[in-house]
Amino acid sequence: MPSRFDGKVALVTGGGSGIGRATALAFAQAGARVLVSDVIADLGESTTRAIVREGGKAAFAACDVSKSTDVEAMVQAALSNFGRLDAAFNNAGIAGPRALTAELSEEAFQRVLAVNLTGAWLCLRAELPVMEKQGGGAIVNNASILGSVGFAGAAAYAASKHGLLGLTRVAAIEYAPKNIRVNAVCPGFIDTPMLTQAGISLDPKVRGALEALHAQKRFGRPEEVAAAVLWLCSDEASFVTGHPLLVDGGYVAQ
Repeated sequence: MPSRFDGKVALVTGGGSGIGRATALAFAQAGARVLVSDVIADLGESTTRAIVREGGKAAFAACDVSKSTDVEAMVQAALSNFGRLDAAFNNAGIAGPRALTAELSEEAFQRVLAVNLTGAWLCLRAELPVMEKQGGGAIVNNASILGSVGFAGAAAYAASKHGLLGLTRVAAIEYAPKNIRVNAVCPGFIDTPMLTQAGISLDPKVRGALEALHAQKRFGRPEEVAAAVLWLCSDEASFVTGHPLLVDGGYVAQ
C-alpha cells in the first residue's frame, strides 16, 4: 500500500530538533524524500542520519533563514538532490528574550522578527516559484497560539507570529489559482528543547501553571504537531488553504 508522500519531496527548516525534527522524520516515514535544514549543522545532520538509518532518503543543507542567500541555496539543494519540491514546512524560529514591551532592546526585537517573520517570507519567496513552475505544492508555516492571543513578556514573538498568519493568508489567496496551498499550524506549549532552554520544562511550578492554561492540562508533543503538518500538506487537505490550524490542547478555546 503506497504511503501518502511516495514520490514527493519535502523541505523542513529548523529540522534539527523539536517540532522540525519530528516533522522531518514523519515525512520520511510517510514516503517523502526530505531536505532537512537547520542553522546548527550538527543537529540537522543528526536528523538526516536518523532518516537514512530508518531506510529513508534525506539530505542536509545548513541555513540561517534570516539570510536570503542561505534560503535560496537551501531550496536549490532540494532541487539538486531530489529534482522537485512538493511540500515545505517553514518551521525555523526563535523565542527571543522575555521582557516587558518597553524594556525589550531594539536588537532583540529585530532579531526575532528577522527569523520568525522575514525568514518565513524569504522561504516563501524561494519556494513558491518552484512549486508554481512544477504545477503545485503545499506549504505550512509554523506560527503559534501567540499568533492569535497575547502573552506578557513576549512582544517580539507575538508580533512575529501575528504577522506570520497575515503573511500566510495573503500568500494563500495569491497562489490558490496556481494550485499551491499555504497554511499555518499554531501550536500551544510543546515539549521541545526551546522550552527547556527557557527553563519552563525544568521548573515544576512554572510548568504546572502553563499546563493548566491548556484545556487538556498538559503540553503537546512534537509528533502531534508533525501529524497536523503532514495532513495540511497531504491530498486529504486539498480544499484547505489560508487556515491557521490550532494544535494547542484547547488553550485558545478557553
